[in-house]
Amino acid sequence: MGEKKRVGIWIRVSTEDQAQGESPEHHEKHAQYYAESRNWKIIKIYRLNAVSGKSVMDVPETQEMLQDIKNGEISGLIFSKLARLARNTKELLEFADYFREYNADLISLHEAIDTSTPAGRLFYTMVAAMAQWEREEISSRVAASVPIRAKLGKPLGGQGPFDKKWEDKKLIPDPEEAPVRKLIYEIFLEQKRKWTTAKILNKRGYRTRKGAKFAESTIERLIRDTTAKGIRKANYTRSLGKGKWKIKPREDWVLVRVEPIVSEELWDKCNNILDEQRKKRQKKPRKAVHLFSGFVVCHCGQKMYVPSNTPKYTCYKCRNKIRTDDLEEIFQSQLKNFLLSPQEIEGYLSRADEKISEKGELLRAIQDDRQKIKSEMDMVYKLYVEAEISPRGFGKRYTPLEERMSQIEEQIPKLQAEIDFLKIQYLSSDEILHEARDLYSRWNKLNEQEKLTIVQAITESIMIGKDEVLINLKYLPPFFGK
Repeated sequence: MGEKKRVGIWIRVSTEDQAQGESPEHHEKHAQYYAESRNWKIIKIYRLNAVSGKSVMDVPETQEMLQDIKNGEISGLIFSKLARLARNTKELLEFADYFREYNADLISLHEAIDTSTPAGRLFYTMVAAMAQWEREEISSRVAASVPIRAKLGKPLGGQGPFDKKWEDKKLIPDPEEAPVRKLIYEIFLEQKRKWTTAKILNKRGYRTRKGAKFAESTIERLIRDTTAKGIRKANYTRSLGKGKWKIKPREDWVLVRVEPIVSEELWDKCNNILDEQRKKRQKKPRKAVHLFSGFVVCHCGQKMYVPSNTPKYTCYKCRNKIRTDDLEEIFQSQLKNFLLSPQEIEGYLSRADEKISEKGELLRAIQDDRQKIKSEMDMVYKLYVEAEISPRGFGKRYTPLEERMSQIEEQIPKLQAEIDFLKIQYLSSDEILHEARDLYSRWNKLNEQEKLTIVQAITESIMIGKDEVLINLKYLPPFFGK
C-alpha cells in the first residue's frame, strides 16, 4: 500500500448556515469522516472565521493553504460546498487553475466533486473552458482598439524596448541605453557567441534596465528585436495568460517606423548568425512515455523498465525482456474479453444506487429523530421553568434526551460523509464502466494519452514469464471501498 494521500480541510461557515444549525464543528466532522472513508491523512484544518465569501484569496489562511499546496504539504482540499470555498467566480477559477497546476485535488462534498476521481476531473475541464471564455471576453473588448493605436504610433502600454523610451507619446532613442544596444550588435558580430557577448558587457559594468547582468536569452532577444534597425512591430502577439504568447497572422501586424540605432546590414548579419546557430542545434528528443510503466513485473519479482537504448521492457536482475509493441498487442488482444453487457453495467450501478438510497433514508430518519428529541427537550425545559417539575425530575427526564442528542449529532456528519463518498464513487464508476465497453475495437483510434489513462484505470498488474504474459484487469471498479 502506498503512502496515504495528505489533505487539508477548509472550514468557512456563513452566518446563515449557523442559523440553520450548521456549525463549523459539524462541517469539520463531515469532512473528517469523508477523509477517513477514502483512507486519507488529514494534515491541516484551515478555519476562516468571520470572513466574507466575496473575496478570500488574500486572507492569511488562504495564502497559507496555497503555499502548502505548492510545497506539497497537502495534495487535496476538502470543503462542504463550492460557495464555502469562494463565491467569487473569478477566485473559484483561480483556485481550480492553481490546484491543477500543482496536481492537487478539490473535494466539494455538497456538489459531489472529487477531482481525484475520473468523473471529478471533468470539473477541471469545465473550469478551464470557463476560464478560457472569460479571457477571450476580456481580450475581445480591447483587441479592436490595438491596431488603430499601433498605426497611430501611440503606446499600447508598458515600457519601450531597451534603447528606446516614450516621450510625448513618441518612441525615441534613450541616450543612455541606445549606445549599449548598439554595442551588443558590434560585440556579437565579432565574437559570434551570445554568452561571450553577455560576459564582455557584464565585465565592462553594463547592466539591463532592471539592473541585472546580461544573460544569453537577453542578448538574443535584443538582437532579434527589429526596433534596433528602425521597425517597431505592434499587434503581432496575443496573450494566452501565464506569461505565454501566440504570434498573430502576419496580416494583423502593424509595422511603424522609428529612429534606428544600427544599420539594416548589421542587424541582418547578426540575425543570420543566430539563424545558422539554431539550425546546427539538434532538438532534444522527447522523453518516451511507456504505456505500462509501473505495472510490468518479471516472474522473478522485479519490476521491469524500458532502457533508453532498447524498445523493450527489461528485468535488470534476470535479463528477461519483452518488446514494448509486442506487449501492447497482447494487451489489446486481452481487451477482447473486456466487454461489459448493458445488463452487467445496469445491475452494478443499480446496486450502488440502492446503497445510496438506503443511506439517505437512514439519514432522514435520524434527522427526524433529532427534531423530535429537540422538541421533547424544549418541552421538559419549559415545564422546569414554569415549576411544573422539580430540579430532580428535570434532570431525570432531560439527561437521557441530552445524551441521545449528542449521539445523533455525532452520527449525522458521519452518515453524510458516507453518502458523499458513495455519490462520488457512483459517478466515477458510471463513467469508467460506460467508457470501458468494447475497448478492443476502439484501441487503435485512441491517442497515447487516452491509452495511458485507460491502462491506469483498468490494469492491476502485468507479469512477464519466460514463455507467457499474465495480464490482470479490473473488470469492475471498486465501490464503497470494500
